[in-house]
Amino acid sequence: MKILLSIKPEFANKIFDGSKKFEFRRSIFKNNKVKTVVVYASAPVSKVIGEFDIEQVHKMELNKLWNEIKKASGISKDFYDLYFTGKIEGFAIQVKNPQLYKNARNLKEEYGMVPPQSFAYLG
Repeated sequence: MKILLSIKPEFANKIFDGSKKFEFRRSIFKNNKVKTVVVYASAPVSKVIGEFDIEQVHKMELNKLWNEIKKASGISKDFYDLYFTGKIEGFAIQVKNPQLYKNARNLKEEYGMVPPQSFAYLG
């Protein structure tokens, strides 16, 4: 099963160049059969640009999570702290086998949907 995640272009690009090995989330999908993430790069790109397999989903207290994966986070500690404001624990989706599409895809044409606020199941 796949999910579609909206990711800011700067972070999406880091996933596909290998410098960001985790995608952080304040909340996460509940279905444990999800194995693949399809990446929608939000505005100004506004296209589906690639996908990756999920190695593992990490859930833990925020300081512990940062200390465990900061070297492969692809973000600054300040951004991390701001993103998780008001949360006690967070999620980090570990990226495996990132594949950048040769041609970016239009979300509406390809999947018949609008960009999700957080994520959407693709089946």
